Amino acid sequence: MKNQLFIEQIEDTDPYLDELAEMLVLVVEGASIGFLPPITKEVAVEYWKRVRKPGIVLFIARIENRVVGSVQLHESSSQNGAHRAEIAKMMIHPEFRQQGIARKLMMVAEEKAISGGKTLLVLDTREGTAANSLYISLGYVEVGRIPNYARSADGTLHTTVIYYKQIGLVV
Repeated sequence: MKNQLFIEQIEDTDPYLDELAEMLVLVVEGASIGFLPPITKEVAVEYWKRVRKPGIVLFIARIENRVVGSVQLHESSSQNGAHRAEIAKMMIHPEFRQQGIARKLMMVAEEKAISGGKTLLVLDTREGTAANSLYISLGYVEVGRIPNYARSADGTLHTTVIYYKQIGLVV
């Protein structure tokens, strides 16, 4: 029998710091999420301590009480942006990829955005990753690309792809 996946919104990262930090260290080895590999566990712990602030909603995915993924919903802080939010820092532990966890995290984040009155989600990701296919399959629309946006540890510059999705609109 397949292990059950639980997704929850958390307010406090402290109970999960070790697992979140371990996941971040591993994810940074192959993903463009704002860090350059290698990062230390200490850097990862400090990052997760700073995540909990107003306007950021954090979801984690757990299987058998183990943190296997996370995603953030960043609410716009501008007066004219109260209707939108950004999807940020989608992470899936390398041992748990290709199991539909990212899709489920995205769906929960979207539901939260809709319940909070959001009608527009935006995100960006590095060109050529599996995330691009995921976002398109979830109905995100590519807006454009910015060349040489993110640097890899070896100095290579990569293009980022920007997406949006209109949500919660009654037609």
